[in-house]
Amino acid sequence: MTGRAPALAGLRVLDVSTLFAGPLAATFLGDAGADVVKVEHPRRPDAARGHGPAKDGVNLWWKTLGRNKRTVTADLSQPEGADLLETLARGADVLIENFRPGTLERWGIGPDRLLAANPGLVIARVTAFGQVGPSSRRPGFGSLAEAMSGFAALTGQPDGPPTLPPFGLADGVAALATSTAILSALRARDRDGEGQVIDVAIIEPILMLLGGQITAWDQLGLVQPRTGNRSVNNAPRNVYRTRDGSWVAVSTSSQSIAERVMRLVGRADVLAEPWFASGHSRAEHADELDAAVQGWIGDRDLDEVLGEFERVEAAVAPVYDVRGVVDDPQYRAIGTVLTIDDEDLGPIRMQNVLSRMSGTPGAVRWTGRAHGADTDAVLAEVGLTPEQVAALRERGIV
Repeated sequence: MTGRAPALAGLRVLDVSTLFAGPLAATFLGDAGADVVKVEHPRRPDAARGHGPAKDGVNLWWKTLGRNKRTVTADLSQPEGADLLETLARGADVLIENFRPGTLERWGIGPDRLLAANPGLVIARVTAFGQVGPSSRRPGFGSLAEAMSGFAALTGQPDGPPTLPPFGLADGVAALATSTAILSALRARDRDGEGQVIDVAIIEPILMLLGGQITAWDQLGLVQPRTGNRSVNNAPRNVYRTRDGSWVAVSTSSQSIAERVMRLVGRADVLAEPWFASGHSRAEHADELDAAVQGWIGDRDLDEVLGEFERVEAAVAPVYDVRGVVDDPQYRAIGTVLTIDDEDLGPIRMQNVLSRMSGTPGAVRWTGRAHGADTDAVLAEVGLTPEQVAALRERGIV
């Protein structure tokens, strides 16, 4: 223990978003110590509570996505619910929402009203397509961003269809971008004394991960094709099957690693070829390089493959499912998988915080809470009496 408070201790975040990108951004802030208050509809909780597997009726994904959040209910579409949000916003630093553009304004609780109540508030608006433009009011999810960004067009085998990831990749990237933007806006507020509105379109952040494709198309007319597990930038780069039926991934992004791999697999002769001198030209000879690497790996069991690659300092990794992740000694050494007590399920395991900070470390303080579990406590903190909360509950506002 350092004796210092977590990095974001004292920061109040209102999470008024649903499903993945907005809520995950709030989770990252909560992991760093922020006081996150999750605001959900009294009768229609965040749909993420119903996604994925459940045990004894308890949703498991929510335990991770909802961690480090206090849960409150309020019907923001009703005037009294909008008033509650303004009251909460007066004492908050950040508000994250992902309603379709114009929804908060229609309810009378748009950014103008919120910033009038709290000029230092940072409002992050996370939508599929952004706040303006011809698609802005369309419904959308991360899968659409994965399609529109070009990610799906690049993913899959050359003779197969475009492929979507089996998890919320675009949402996750957008969550990271949102949390970064929020911290940037808070830094600006500390300097200038003013909050601001952040517009995050889920279709945008994933584009940055795709590298220089826009520039390559603009300058050279290049459109990157699907190449399966291969890369257009280097070779050998693929997954290869071992003799005992395991899979390993090999990457040779640097020239020195490529040379070590080919020496290891008995093809040092290719190092003298002019085309071996750059990753791009090596990729044009991927068939020959892959055949050599697969032939060598296919004659050996997993442990021998990993040991030999380690011996020559070449880059390799086993292809894990979740069982391998949980059992891997490197993940154990850096504390990637956390065991924490849950009020419904007892000890459960989940991913730990994203990074390790020596002076102000983050932490998972509790797992995802029940719908509305903290409504009374949070509303009491902003001045409502038990009688007022009971009256709001009777009218369905909370």
